[in-house]
Order: sequence, then C-alpha cells, then structure tokens
Amino acid sequence: MAPWALALYALYLALAFVGRTLLQLRTTGSTGFKGIGGRPGSAEWIGGVLFVVAILLGLAAPVLTLAGAMQPFAVLDGAVGHALGFALFFLGLAGTLWAQVAMGASWRIGVDEAETTDLVTAGPFAWVRNPIFSAMILTSFGLVLLVPNVAVLIGFAALLVAIEVQVRLVEEPYLLRTHEARYADYTSRVGRFAPGVAGRLSADRVR
Repeated sequence: MAPWALALYALYLALAFVGRTLLQLRTTGSTGFKGIGGRPGSAEWIGGVLFVVAILLGLAAPVLTLAGAMQPFAVLDGAVGHALGFALFFLGLAGTLWAQVAMGASWRIGVDEAETTDLVTAGPFAWVRNPIFSAMILTSFGLVLLVPNVAVLIGFAALLVAIEVQVRLVEEPYLLRTHEARYADYTSRVGRFAPGVAGRLSADRVR
C-alpha cells in the first residue's frame, strides 16, 4: 500500500495546498499563505511548526516503507484497514475541497492579525466551524490505515496537536476579536470539529 499512500498524499498536497494557493493567487492577487507566524515558542509558532512536522512525516512514512527502513504494524495492516483508508482519504479530500471553495476569498493558511476577512458560516461551515481541519483529520487517518508505521502515527499525532493549538489558541481568539458578537453567537450554535454540541461555546463565555 505504500505506493498508493505516496501517490494519494501527493494528490492531496497538489489539490488542497498547491492548487488552492494558485487559485487564490489568480482570483485575489494573494496566495493566502501566511506561513509560520508568531514569535518562537508562541502558540501560533508551535502550531505552524507542528503542521510542518506532520506534513513531512506523512510524506516520509510511505517513502520509508518503500525503502525497507520502516515496516507497517501488522495488526493495522490488512485489507479491511486499507479499504477504510481509501474511503476516508477520498471523503476527507472531498470535504477539504468543498470547504475551501465555500471559504472563497477568505481562505487562508495562517492568521494575519492586521487582516480582516469575512466570517464564513454557509455551506459546510453551517455544520462545523472548522470543516477543513475536520476533513484533513479524515484524510490523514485514511493515510495512517494505508501505511500504518511509526512515522505516520507520530505525524498524525502532531497534526492533531497542531490543529488543536491553531484553532483554540490562535484562530478562535482572532475571530472573536475581529467579529465579536457575531462570532460569539456562531460558536454557541455550531460545533468546533463535529456537528452538534462538540466544541460549542457559550455565547456568554466568549463575550
């Protein structure tokens, strides 16, 4: 499965990162890429570094398996897991692209405190506040099941921590400062990563 995992990982990067960046540049004149911001050791910096670590380990996992330097865990490396891995990958990819399209010109990688973008609450954002991250988790777990070795598991853990840091400590405070009562109301109605109550905040708590 390592060749498939490598090919799918490259497809995801090409569509969700490179392709989306080029589209943003063509339509707005800006790439939307803010890079790793914040001072070293800050939440924003830690989140950005962990994202880079997750991406590199996700790429390294199938390469190491192909090179014979790292073997998948046998308990996770089976036909059922592989089938589920393919399904989760393509579900996550579709969700990522849908959410990116829904963001339109507001799509960004990273946060620029000096910049104000529209608060997007339609499409998948009506169901969860962070559908791109939710879909990214599905995609990444799909790749874990395709090549379940040490590198990909560490990369997946790094991704989960990066998302939590970025969302809770960077993006939510920024959006609250920027959109104030409107964002507070939004967080009280819509879950952070999953539909329903998961991650919903009390409007009084965030005001």
